[in-house]
Amino acid sequence: MATETEAGELLHRRGRRTAFTVAGRVNAWATLVSTIERGYGDDIYEYTNDLYCRNWLHEAWPLLDEHIVQLWTPQIKALDDRYKAATIDDDGQALDQFHRLPGPDLWWRRHPRILTGDLGRSLRSAGAISTGPDTA
Repeated sequence: MATETEAGELLHRRGRRTAFTVAGRVNAWATLVSTIERGYGDDIYEYTNDLYCRNWLHEAWPLLDEHIVQLWTPQIKALDDRYKAATIDDDGQALDQFHRLPGPDLWWRRHPRILTGDLGRSLRSAGAISTGPDTA
């Protein structure tokens, strides 16, 4: 099992752009979740790029020492629950029309309930439906 540093370096060697840390990726996930809850207005490509912070956590989890996993799991689970509440599961169909996220088992291939800005326009063009207040 690996320390945070070792896991970050291993994933960097496997293709991640830098040797991220768990804290950094959890903070990125928290920021993304908060933004989605308010209405994510950036474009589809930024959104799919932003989702990679959750991919990193998924990939790092089996590599990490058990005490690190136990320390961070409650916070990640709480963020995951908030993300699920703020998004819609369409099996990634709307997102896949723009950028196929690797692995069909990645449950976070979801789109925001509130479709706003560039992201909202793109997702609506792909058949996504908003269940919140729409903002053009």
